[in-house]
Amino acid sequence: QVHLVESGGGLVQPGESLRLSCVSSETTFDFSRMGWYRQAPGKERELVAEVRAGGDTKYAASVKGRFTISRGNAKNTINLQMNSLKPEDTAVYYCSGGWSTGVYWGQGTQVTVSS
Repeated sequence: QVHLVESGGGLVQPGESLRLSCVSSETTFDFSRMGWYRQAPGKERELVAEVRAGGDTKYAASVKGRFTISRGNAKNTINLQMNSLKPEDTAVYYCSGGWSTGVYWGQGTQVTVSS
């Protein structure tokens, strides 16, 4: 069982920035992929950004150019730098990671963009 813990959410105004972090309890085996998903009220959960073991990244069209996913300094950690935030970015953001033992999810962190 791998535990993922997100941090960094909060309330910001449109145009501002936030940085999310995700720490995993897995310190031995590398992930096959780790990423961020989000779910807004009344909507389905959607992929925001992910990074694969080889370093390839993938972004949702709605965040490309504004958000950047990166690996953290510690093993199996990732960050999401979110710039130029918009009200439509408001959602609960979940960290997800895939290892040979399965796919795991964090509890989520709320991001609210409002003036």
